[in-house]
Amino acid sequence: MVSTRQTADERRTTVLAAAISEFARSGYAGTSTEAIASRAGISQPYLFRLFGTKKDLFVATYDLVGDRIINELTGVSEGLEGEEALAAMGAAYVELMQDPELLQVQLHGFAAAPGDPDIARSCRRTFEVLQKVVVERTNLSDDELRQFFAMGMLL
Repeated sequence: MVSTRQTADERRTTVLAAAISEFARSGYAGTSTEAIASRAGISQPYLFRLFGTKKDLFVATYDLVGDRIINELTGVSEGLEGEEALAAMGAAYVELMQDPELLQVQLHGFAAAPGDPDIARSCRRTFEVLQKVVVERTNLSDDELRQFFAMGMLL
């Protein structure tokens, strides 16, 4: 049997998948890099070689989750406008939130953001992109936009 070695990019993908599970379970402060490395099947020093710091890994993990949400909402609303686009994006978000790990990473990002400007920047970027997409596709007023995001947060 011939074993194939993963490239650094493939290994990063493996580590990010492990990080989603671990950060979802214990949050930024409560997750050890040792647990992530173990789940990913790599050494802790290699984890730091790939991501630099625990915070860099958390931000990359949060960005991956945020990008998945952005891509899904953008994709389902492509070519749609107004209420039709809004309904498609709302339904897609509800579907995404059926994956508890995505929701938990997102919530842990919100919890960590007030204490860390880098995490806050990542959370803010996700919402800025989502807001732009929703406004472009729906033409919602500021009040309607706030209501859409508030309802999403209450899910």
